[in-house]
Amino acid sequence: MGLFSLFSNKEVTAFAKDLAAGLAKRYPPALDISPEKRVSENRLTKVLEETLAQAVEFQQKNRLGLVGKAKLGNEFRWQLKELGYTERFVDVATEGLMVYITRGSAAAAASQKKA
Repeated sequence: MGLFSLFSNKEVTAFAKDLAAGLAKRYPPALDISPEKRVSENRLTKVLEETLAQAVEFQQKNRLGLVGKAKLGNEFRWQLKELGYTERFVDVATEGLMVYITRGSAAAAASQKKA
């Protein structure tokens, strides 16, 4: 597909909500806000990586173009904000999402060229 692949805004929005909700179940906003965080950095990293891996699968399945990736990133950011995460966590998680879906699509394209 091209730069502006066809995608459903509703699908991207729904997926972003589900992705943020899944993250909130495993790392609730209350833990992020708490000054006495009881989650290790390793655990938090694992939770984020697993969450972002789901985004890569969605991106590859739906072949999101530039606009679709931007839409997913923005929707995910707003969902995290609505759930009550700190600005710092929202920024880190959203940046991670964008890196994962960009690298994920590049890695998939490279493996298709080799095949």
